[in-house]
Amino acid sequence: MIQPKAFIDALQQGGIDFFAGVPDSLLKNLCAYITDTLPRERNIIAANEGNAVGLAAGYHLATGKVGCVYMQNSGEGNIVNPLLSLVDEDVYHIPMLLVIGWRGEPGVHDEPQHKKQGKVTLALLETMGVPYAVLDENWEQQVQQAVKAIRETNGVYALIVRKGTFDEYTLQNQTISELPLSREEAIKIVVDKLREDDVVVSTTGMISRELFEYREARQQGHGADFLTVGSMGHASQIALGIALQKPDRRVFVFDGDGALLMHMGGMALIGDYCPKNLVHIVFNNGAHDSVGGQPTVGLSIDMPKIAEAVGYKTVMKATDEETLRKVLEQLNGCEKTALVEICVRKGNRKDLGRPTTTPIQNKEAFMQNLAK
Repeated sequence: MIQPKAFIDALQQGGIDFFAGVPDSLLKNLCAYITDTLPRERNIIAANEGNAVGLAAGYHLATGKVGCVYMQNSGEGNIVNPLLSLVDEDVYHIPMLLVIGWRGEPGVHDEPQHKKQGKVTLALLETMGVPYAVLDENWEQQVQQAVKAIRETNGVYALIVRKGTFDEYTLQNQTISELPLSREEAIKIVVDKLREDDVVVSTTGMISRELFEYREARQQGHGADFLTVGSMGHASQIALGIALQKPDRRVFVFDGDGALLMHMGGMALIGDYCPKNLVHIVFNNGAHDSVGGQPTVGLSIDMPKIAEAVGYKTVMKATDEETLRKVLEQLNGCEKTALVEICVRKGNRKDLGRPTTTPIQNKEAFMQNLAK
């Protein structure tokens, strides 16, 4: 395994000391080390991977130096446009290093949402003309070769990270939350208040896993929930598409702060169309909790005010159980587009499971429910 410190030292020796990206489970040890050891202006945890490419481009324009963009391979989809229409040699020819976690690598067990992306990870880079190396025991030479190639071509180079590549490192620089509610407790309180014909679209990560387990514990089945196990940041738009077609059903979005920030523009569409049956609930712990706990800006911004500004008709906030229960009671009589921010603690149960149904089974059960 590669020690995160040794890897970052090697990059810095090659002149790369600016980082931007979205944390990933395969890179969590590396991301945690960067977060702990670099000043905030040299490690920007971006809203999405395309933004991170823009940040690295801006860094180069301002300094002439090379930046590093880190991401999960699912983020390749978010970087295609800025890579090809901004930094490519046929446009502005801006150099940068990509460090990409390889979820869904063929032959390695992973969750279903990573399978297709894993199959096309290398092919997509090849299609875009991005040279790459898959890190192995010769990683020091691979880093040197990457730096050399970037310097010689003024181009982009990618280092691909397999599962288990980096040695353990635990994030030290964490703000300890004193908030009384855990995310799982808040989810249970909300689910208990749902009507029989309400449906839920839950975002990727821990939120969908905790929702699934609570439905299991209550023996309720899963037909009322669409578990958005991939496509981070798009749950609200899936819900909007449903709400507009099913105006007689209340549609709840169970969102996270990192997911909301990733594609915040979707809020403006919700506010503009303003379906009276859509309730957007954001479980905000100010962290990318599923991939190591690196911070977001979620607790530093006023989500209800943002929602109000883009057209949501009802906005509320809860930080404790009593307030949350009052807010949910108010929603029962509300027929306006609503956003509820629930501030919760970081962390999750260590024995938290994963959905045992397949995505296809989830989709079919959900569609059967909606057809009633």
